[in-house]
Amino acid sequence: MGRNPSALTLLLIVLVSLAVGIVNPSFFQLPVLFDILRACTVLGLFALGVLIVLAAGGIDVSFAAIAALTMYGITKLVLTHFPDTSIALILIAGCAGGTALGALNGLMVHWLKAPSLIVTIGTQYLYRGILLTFVGTVFFMNVPASMDAFGKLALWRHDTPEGLHSVLPLTFLVLILAAGLTWWLLNRTLVGRAVYAIGGSLTIAERLGYNLRTVHVFVFAYAGLLSGLAGIVHVSSTRLANPFDLVGSELDVIAAVILGGARITGGSGTVGGTLLGVLLVTLINNVLILAGVPSTWQKVIIGAFILLAGTCFAWRKSN
Repeated sequence: MGRNPSALTLLLIVLVSLAVGIVNPSFFQLPVLFDILRACTVLGLFALGVLIVLAAGGIDVSFAAIAALTMYGITKLVLTHFPDTSIALILIAGCAGGTALGALNGLMVHWLKAPSLIVTIGTQYLYRGILLTFVGTVFFMNVPASMDAFGKLALWRHDTPEGLHSVLPLTFLVLILAAGLTWWLLNRTLVGRAVYAIGGSLTIAERLGYNLRTVHVFVFAYAGLLSGLAGIVHVSSTRLANPFDLVGSELDVIAAVILGGARITGGSGTVGGTLLGVLLVTLINNVLILAGVPSTWQKVIIGAFILLAGTCFAWRKSN
């Protein structure tokens, strides 16, 4: 655990799973696993974007607002004017819209020389204000046909002897592909080296010749891209465009990345650890009810796990 902080997260996942499984043996069934993986998809896409921003020494809390504005705006545009648009074009539009909003975050962080937390709190309110004031507040119960069909596609189907039908949606594959791309960017490219260098020490990175503006714009634009993608996946999965969705998920996402071993001060974090953190938070938020734990205890348990992880990481650093 001293060499690999995400080992603690893995241990907590095992302990939580064993505890729930002992109280309710139905936990160890394929339909429950499918439900957990489905719940991980949007949270995981958000967390991968936050990871790359944290690794560069910043923090982004505007990702949910970017996803909401992108998903609702594109869904309304397609329903109103282009109902036959393919899902490929809708996904590209979601990525493009999210990238543009994220890049604006990065430019403002660089130009204003202000902490990224302050900037993204401001843009969070800005984007949500634009959505609710100028785009709309009406729920769309019927989404475009291509999005509806995409949300129904199955990666794996399973029928239980009791006649229950469970599906692992194809949208989960989007998270796997995004995780692979993020791992490659951080571990196999010069951009990834620059991200960790700037997160480790801004002054040293500047002396080594790294372009701070380029890195800032890149990490926030990439986080925005994943946010826009997550918004389209969310609408396709729920088959409902609600401008008030995804609000309040920011703390869960940041908690997942921190539990995955990323330091809030930057310069660290892995894709594998982040996905483990997402899995742990998803287990707590969606599965503890099977063990008879009241939903009001979810935040208490997540907070306790963050304190435990912070204590272990601080002890590792002091040694």
